[in-house]
Amino acid sequence: WMSGGVQVNHHSLSDFRVAHGAALDEMLSASVAALMTAGAVKLQRVAQDGVRVRASAGAASFRRKGSLQDNLEQARVRVRELKEQLDADPAQASRRKAAAQQRARREMEQRLQQALDRLPELEQIKRRNGAKAEDARASSTDADASVMKMADGGYRPAVNAQLASDCDSQVIVGVELSTAGTDMAQLAPMVDQVGRRCGKTPEQWLVDGGFPAHEQLDAVADKTEVYAPVPEARAKKDAQGNEVEQDKHAPKSDDSTAVAQWRQRMATPEAKALYKLRAATAECVNAQARNRGLQRMPVRGLGKTRCVVLLFALAHNLMRTLALAPQLLGLGPTPSAATAGTV
Repeated sequence: WMSGGVQVNHHSLSDFRVAHGAALDEMLSASVAALMTAGAVKLQRVAQDGVRVRASAGAASFRRKGSLQDNLEQARVRVRELKEQLDADPAQASRRKAAAQQRARREMEQRLQQALDRLPELEQIKRRNGAKAEDARASSTDADASVMKMADGGYRPAVNAQLASDCDSQVIVGVELSTAGTDMAQLAPMVDQVGRRCGKTPEQWLVDGGFPAHEQLDAVADKTEVYAPVPEARAKKDAQGNEVEQDKHAPKSDDSTAVAQWRQRMATPEAKALYKLRAATAECVNAQARNRGLQRMPVRGLGKTRCVVLLFALAHNLMRTLALAPQLLGLGPTPSAATAGTV
């Protein structure tokens, strides 16, 4: 009935999952808007966290520049050979087989070119980390996959799924995908996205210690207050060689106004109490996504993987709507919905 009498198979499900990114994004905005109108989402404070999801690419698919170039040339040669075979063979069955092979080789050629195009970015990361640029490797099957340190301490190809959730309702209000294994540059883009999606920016933004790069704090200073742990100050020694205790919350001489305010803010008891909401919100939302199957991406490329995460966000928000504002689903008000509307 849902498919209109059309048989559902692997390809139709895959096409549905990845072909409607803009529509899925709009549906997420609509779900948040409906909950805000019902009073279930106040958007006073938001918790953001990144969850690394295993990519579809295999670890053995990563190649250095020379190997990628050799494979690309071989793929191009094979595409030309198959084209000549198609032009010369009049047999219909053979032509279909050759056409399928040519299409597969052409797609392989495109993936190899994408991997080569991404290598300069990966080489720059290697240099920044003090490693040799020539050791950079890209996946020949999914150029957007990056080798990241996972929750169990191992290193595997993955993507970094960023989720921003309302602390009071645990409704997901922002979704983004990143190829970087670090959260350091993900704060400002998500603040901007949530502001556009919801028509307002939360007063308080809670993140863990991987997010507050100084330039990120400066970028969002006029939009929201960031609550994140301040790293421990480096030990210093006096003239006699004795260690001098450093106050990590004291502003430094090279701190911008936003960074100095962040340090001082996190020293207050109010900030420490408020920050406890981060784990209760972000870690819970991430765990629910894992429990619902967000373990490994079934598709490749950031555009497609973003669609998958959007579907998980929509499913999550639907469950939260059932608990917070069931009248939006035609199920009538409940005590939990009434409470959410008065908080």
